[in-house]
Amino acid sequence: MQQHPQKTTPTLDPEEIARFGAMADEWWDPKGKFRPLHKISPARLAFFREQICRHFGRDEKAANALNGLSLIDIGCGGGLVAEPMAKQGATVTAIDPAEQNIKAASLHAEQQGVSIDYRACRAEDVAEKGETFDVVLLLEVVEHVPSVPDFTKIAASLVAPGGLLIMSTINRTTKAFALAIVGAEYILRWLPRGTHQWNRFVTPDELANCAEAAGLLPRERHGLTFNPLRDEWRISSDTDVNYFLTASRPS
Repeated sequence: MQQHPQKTTPTLDPEEIARFGAMADEWWDPKGKFRPLHKISPARLAFFREQICRHFGRDEKAANALNGLSLIDIGCGGGLVAEPMAKQGATVTAIDPAEQNIKAASLHAEQQGVSIDYRACRAEDVAEKGETFDVVLLLEVVEHVPSVPDFTKIAASLVAPGGLLIMSTINRTTKAFALAIVGAEYILRWLPRGTHQWNRFVTPDELANCAEAAGLLPRERHGLTFNPLRDEWRISSDTDVNYFLTASRPS
């Protein structure tokens, strides 16, 4: 059967999907093209656990702290976040429009004995079914979509009453251009050239406004910064480049 190319929509850019789909086999290689995501994993996974446990009144130190919570990871890639969330007890659905990514993620989860509902689909497809989740993760995605307001609205529709949305992206600042594009793509070669477009970066205020317009209550903003001396990432108050924004839906 002939496959027809996907069309650009306010929430989907076929070129971006093809870019990441072509690297699907490298998702779980800590020294490969997704090395930056492996490097930030300890800091951001700890952040997710802390935010989710605090929001739902869970014991952060418990082994299965997320037990009983439903979670969806939008734009899950190879499952670098979905798997750890499932291992902490969450019932995880993970979606990505690139079938290559879903195949790679599903294979790895199967090898690890982790149960995750992986789907090669768009967030719109899930929203049309009326599904909602306690936790919605939208990580390193909004800087790759044509319309952030439209995409945020769809993501927000998946948040159940009393639920939590956690988003991460890159601020639109001169510092972000220097570090996330010039530094990361052209000098350090952490990322392939062309991974990011500066005009698609989103400020925290803009993202908070999108969340509020979608019926959510913006809550906290946190930065993710790199310490070159220790070669590690940490959560901070500096949102000039990488940052997280959380928002909740009233019960």
